[in-house]
Amino acid sequence: MARSNLANRLSDTPIAMHQQKVLIVDDQVLNRAFVAAEIEDFCTPVSAENGAKALKLANRLKPDLILMDINMPGLDGFEVCHQLKSNPHTEDIPIIFVSGMTDTAFEKEGLELGALDYIRKPFDPDILKARVRNQLQLQRQRRTLEKMSNRDGLTDIANRRYFDLSLHREWERMKELRHPLGLLMIDVDAFKSFNDEYGHVTGDRALKLIAQRMEQTLKRSGDLVARYGGEEFACILPHTDNSSARVIGDQLCAAVRDLRIRHSASPASPYVTVSIGCASVLPKETDSFKRLTALADQRLYSAKKAGRNRVVHC
Repeated sequence: MARSNLANRLSDTPIAMHQQKVLIVDDQVLNRAFVAAEIEDFCTPVSAENGAKALKLANRLKPDLILMDINMPGLDGFEVCHQLKSNPHTEDIPIIFVSGMTDTAFEKEGLELGALDYIRKPFDPDILKARVRNQLQLQRQRRTLEKMSNRDGLTDIANRRYFDLSLHREWERMKELRHPLGLLMIDVDAFKSFNDEYGHVTGDRALKLIAQRMEQTLKRSGDLVARYGGEEFACILPHTDNSSARVIGDQLCAAVRDLRIRHSASPASPYVTVSIGCASVLPKETDSFKRLTALADQRLYSAKKAGRNRVVHC
């Protein structure tokens, strides 16, 4: 029997497996080297010799799995686990404790903190590899399903649900880093008239082309374009001040114009165009990302009122 599309998308490939990162946290260099040698055939091991470094690497790399000792100088494994599970950016990283502490009370505490498993030292290498493989396979499947649920069915870019989650996450991350967060609110000009003139099937094709072109135009890996609703799109731009956000807005505006999709019913141009509201703020503890969306929305309204087919940033 032929496999379903879902099964095919969830299947393992050597490339996908080796792209997965496993963070090994242990204060003993020999322990780290031994574990890394056992699992390097099917993933990419990364090492940290203490809890503080583990927290930094987890935030920066977002590994697929963490193998962590408990008894370490400075921050012990339990405290590291607690901090990881308290951080929205790292709370979903699976953790397996690998420890020489054999008392079941330690195992109980680790599992209550949110760890998925507890392996006692000394361990059978084959058991370790089997548990790591199983967890990485589950993580691959989980992320594939999550990605599928976060894509817009029509345009195949991020959907509104994923936009909302990403905006909240990036707000918290930029607040911690004290970096600006930019946002573009985008509306396809006179799109109701386009549908009336050319039909909804052609309208859907136009939205797909616009979405794909905007996604291709964004060059930085951290930037995100999403379908916000109907003919509206939005772009999240981490580490981006207002002037830089405007540059990106101008690039998107030009990229859509360059598609040269005929729109004889538009008052702004013979071709399909977009209006963009651009905003950037430095997130603060006393503030909310809702202020950023309100500001970008207000400027989108100003762009449409001023004649459409433009970017308004102040």
